[in-house]
Amino acid sequence: MSKSVLLVIDLQNEYLPTGKLPLVNIEQAAVNAVKVIAKARQEGTQVIHVQHIANAESPIFEPNSNGIEFQEIVKPQADETVVIKKNINAFLNTTLKEILDTNKVTELVVIGAMSHMCVDAAVRAASDFGYKVKVIHDACATLGLEFNGVKVPAGHVHATLMAAFEFAYAQVISTEDYVR
Repeated sequence: MSKSVLLVIDLQNEYLPTGKLPLVNIEQAAVNAVKVIAKARQEGTQVIHVQHIANAESPIFEPNSNGIEFQEIVKPQADETVVIKKNINAFLNTTLKEILDTNKVTELVVIGAMSHMCVDAAVRAASDFGYKVKVIHDACATLGLEFNGVKVPAGHVHATLMAAFEFAYAQVISTEDYVR
């Protein structure tokens, strides 16, 4: 029998339109995250929130700033675990793997931000560690990127990551499919 955990990655104020690093569709992703979190809580699935707090010299996710606070609609409940990270990967130099192993977790359901950074790193690491991974694509958000003069819209960045997950790392489903 598999034991599942919902991993909520970096749904923090820094990514809102009022933050220093606003993401495309972050507000809709957060609304979907609320539904996913509610379903997990209703089913008794453990919810782990990941919070990025950078070093003091970082221009984003500064310690003691409003940007590091969880978005109001997805704040952890008092009995839910919060894992604080300083790196992109939620497993790197944190207690996340220890928590999962102690609780005999075999499956992770992943939501959050940014699709192409912290979600990507956590999904690939979790898969490499042998966890079964499920990503709720519309409860994640990202932004547009540019490389070598080529501008890539956020929708394409997001779709590329979800396609890569689905190809080799995770099952990718919608919020509607998850809450059903």
